Amino acid sequence: MLRLFALTVAGALMSSAAAAEIRIAHVYGKTGPFEAYAAQSHIGLQLGLEYATGGTMEINGEKIVVIEKDTQLKPDIGRAQLEEAFGDDDAHIAVGPVSSGVALAMLPVAEEYERILIVEPAVADSITGANWNPYIFRTGRNSSQDAIANAVALGGEGVTIATLAQDYAFGRDGVAAFKEALEATGASIAHEEYVPTDTTDFTAAAERIFTRMGEVEGEKKLFIIWAGGGNPMGKINAMEPERFGIEIATGGNILAALKAYKELPGMEGATYYYYEIPQNPVNEWLVKTHFERFDSPPDFFTAGGMASGLAIVEAIKKAGGAEDTEALIKAMEGMSWDTPKGTMQFRAEDHQAMQPMYHFRTEVQDGKDYGVPVLVREIGMDEMNIPIRNQ
Repeated sequence: MLRLFALTVAGALMSSAAAAEIRIAHVYGKTGPFEAYAAQSHIGLQLGLEYATGGTMEINGEKIVVIEKDTQLKPDIGRAQLEEAFGDDDAHIAVGPVSSGVALAMLPVAEEYERILIVEPAVADSITGANWNPYIFRTGRNSSQDAIANAVALGGEGVTIATLAQDYAFGRDGVAAFKEALEATGASIAHEEYVPTDTTDFTAAAERIFTRMGEVEGEKKLFIIWAGGGNPMGKINAMEPERFGIEIATGGNILAALKAYKELPGMEGATYYYYEIPQNPVNEWLVKTHFERFDSPPDFFTAGGMASGLAIVEAIKKAGGAEDTEALIKAMEGMSWDTPKGTMQFRAEDHQAMQPMYHFRTEVQDGKDYGVPVLVREIGMDEMNIPIRNQ
């Protein structure tokens, strides 16, 4: 009888140990116009978890389980999926989403369930600004980081800039941050143009920009802020903006989008990541591993997804586990960790990841069917005065 009891207790303990796991929910837009971003982000997340755990996919003996949820790029579905992840699946930490509009709908859920949501790669400033709560951390860059880096690359005394952006949080926050960042450079904004996210005909918008900028003297640039398919750069370039003395400029993007950059050698801007730019052990491993497994280089959002996976493992190790959210928050505030871009650090005040950006110049290179963003110089995190907007 005693032996049977001992075996039963031992079996229960073994079963409990086997059941111990760390549940991470990836809530992201697997379907829809940003699905390329989503696929990269998911691959990066998995690679980050793998790298940080030395291939074991375990932390302190507890198995990591990644639960996938599809937001379909719809705010109401994103909110419901995060509620399901925290409620039904009892996820310890969630990562995502792709869209800023979806992210804004998801933020209150993290606060309601008192669980951490690591925002990757949604960009709008308001995520770590006006709509922020203490359970929100972001490994992705925000609109201000994009804006300040691009202002450094494009601004200057006497430069006049028009903007074209999508009419939702990503586009409007991006332009607002860019305008603010340009003030310190001596450049000015002459015209802002916003179009629906599914716009395919840019004729009317371009004509308004050309009319306004045609009245301006000196150096003139059209800065395009765009996410997803349908990037207007090629179509607008075909309208010959150079007739009005206008140069097209934009930030970095995924490799597929860089094909349009090939038509614009010498174009400058700032980028979040291009696989040949950062020189560090994490990026070397990412590039080598990605080529081996997918016969292609890691892309823009692969690096971001990996940064989130690396941050999760580092935070759980520092906090002594994934169960205590308050311990995780304490561990993550001010935390530095290594990523494919080098060192990142969560700012304690708003949990935004401080990180380097890269001033690039487009170059046409043999063997590549896209315009290559060649490094002009790294813009260090200490060089960018990123506003704290959640006060």
